[in-house]
Amino acid sequence: MTVADIQMALTFVIIGVTIVLYALERFSIEVTALGSVVAFVILFTVLPIDGPDGDLGPQVLLMGFANPALITIMALLIVGQSLFHTDALDKPTQHILKVFRKLRLAPITPILIGVAAISAFLNNTPVVVMFLPVLAAMAAANGTAAARVLMPLSFIAILGGMTTLIGSSTNLLVADVAERVSDIQIGFFSFTPIGALMATIGSLYIIFVMPKILKPRKTMADEVQGPAGGKQFIAQIPVTYNHPLVGSRAVAGMFPNLRDMTVRLVQRGEKPFLPPFEGVELQAGDTVIVAATRQTLTKALSLRKPIMRSNDGTNPTPEQQMLPEGTATLAEAVVAPGSRMIGRTTAQSSLRADNNCVVMGLQRRSRMPRMAMSDIRLEAGDVLLLAGSHDDIQSLRGNRDVLLLDWSTAEVPKRRHAPRALAIFIAIVGCAAFGIVPVVTAALAGALAMMISGCINVRQSLRALDSRIFMLIGASLAAATALERTGGAKAAAEALMTVMEGQPPAAILSMLFLLIAVLTNVLSNNATAVLFAPIAINIAQRTGVDVNAFVTCLIFAANCSFATPIGYQTNLIVMGPGHYRFSDFIRAGAPLVLIMWLSFSLIAPWYYGF
Repeated sequence: MTVADIQMALTFVIIGVTIVLYALERFSIEVTALGSVVAFVILFTVLPIDGPDGDLGPQVLLMGFANPALITIMALLIVGQSLFHTDALDKPTQHILKVFRKLRLAPITPILIGVAAISAFLNNTPVVVMFLPVLAAMAAANGTAAARVLMPLSFIAILGGMTTLIGSSTNLLVADVAERVSDIQIGFFSFTPIGALMATIGSLYIIFVMPKILKPRKTMADEVQGPAGGKQFIAQIPVTYNHPLVGSRAVAGMFPNLRDMTVRLVQRGEKPFLPPFEGVELQAGDTVIVAATRQTLTKALSLRKPIMRSNDGTNPTPEQQMLPEGTATLAEAVVAPGSRMIGRTTAQSSLRADNNCVVMGLQRRSRMPRMAMSDIRLEAGDVLLLAGSHDDIQSLRGNRDVLLLDWSTAEVPKRRHAPRALAIFIAIVGCAAFGIVPVVTAALAGALAMMISGCINVRQSLRALDSRIFMLIGASLAAATALERTGGAKAAAEALMTVMEGQPPAAILSMLFLLIAVLTNVLSNNATAVLFAPIAINIAQRTGVDVNAFVTCLIFAANCSFATPIGYQTNLIVMGPGHYRFSDFIRAGAPLVLIMWLSFSLIAPWYYGF
């Protein structure tokens, strides 16, 4: 066995062990990915490769961490977080939901079908970037876990991209190599009929089966908080002069401007108004006591004319004076046993004086009395919804009277910045989709614009960056480089040709598809396409079969990047927002790879007549 054989064998071993560890999840993805990179660096330091392309040393192996695709994804994560922090897509999403509800249609399925159609004519990466926040917002509004719609979004965009020549960069790459290696010319719609048929079959699995396979992955906040609609806080809204609620009249016992809240009491001087509020019109000086979820209270704080703040400087309450003018942060804290706050009202607590935090709501597991929140005596176990700056909320960790729930800390969306965030997002998608500038340029410029315009700050941007994605991409590119430079990928292709010698064309085509589909989930799809294009054409010429069949086989198989998150960058884009694990892609994506393989194995011989 030569040194080259040892290098190739150890490369396969490292890749195999890495994939197994990813799937088993015994170690974090970051640790496994870093271990893979370290293994390759040690391997090629002990057994160096010195070829026409230069040494395969640490400098080459670590180049993946500066890859434009990785930078693009990191920048797009910041853009997506900016849209989240400004609630920029809330109104468009609600409008679309209303239209579909009037038509009595489920909105998610038509949107996924639309994504597949658009991806046939636009690069599928900006398409996924464009629809990811829309589908995530729709899933939240519809009570559906984001994990059940985001991976289907990535997969159906990939399927749509394999139906036309420009649907994916992989298709163009294969067409270019095929034209240079042989005299074959691939037109815009050359493989669209068979591609549309296969995409239809795959879409049926994605839409109807895949959501049942995917498990919603909850964050710690989701686990502790439980259902979003079940946790109600008592809050009070002082109605000052020029307040949005002044003049609001109850209709059928409910106030239209407070339709997401349950109004428990309206206090006007010494006179209380109890439900039903027939004929009650809110006036300046009233205090409205409501019960609402944290999500509703957050929305009330984030509106351009927030109903939870004073809108003029004439007569603000002490609480409203203390609300931060910049980015407000909300958090929940539990009144501790033995707290000095027990028996006191929120106005008598020292939270505002000691920590500069304002009590925006109060939640109690026992029956809540029907009175103003500022008159309720606190008990041990009460949950307070607090507002303040980020530093003020963090200072509560040193307060012995309350127990800060760290997982509950979140900034109030800057809805006043929603139009500029939406404009930046549209500019990014437009520039990338129409090729005005490269995707990486548009993404980086968009991330910078989001920060400069105040849609997101540096701290929030850093939190948006997913270390799992960063390590996955860098490690996978190192593995792909090692596999190509050691000749491992080429050896696998040649072994396939030897094994398939003498087999019927349909069997050869089927086995070639399977091999490429497996490797495209380990290598990049573009690397797989370039590697196998001359091999596929050579096999077609040796068997005397239509070369178009093998070129089409290569295009479809190289696009089957469903079984791992490293298979294609749209998978990595949805991995963070969907809280997916590596095993989720294997569980939901591997069956789709098999479906595509079986479908092509049955359809291609009939379509090409052999």
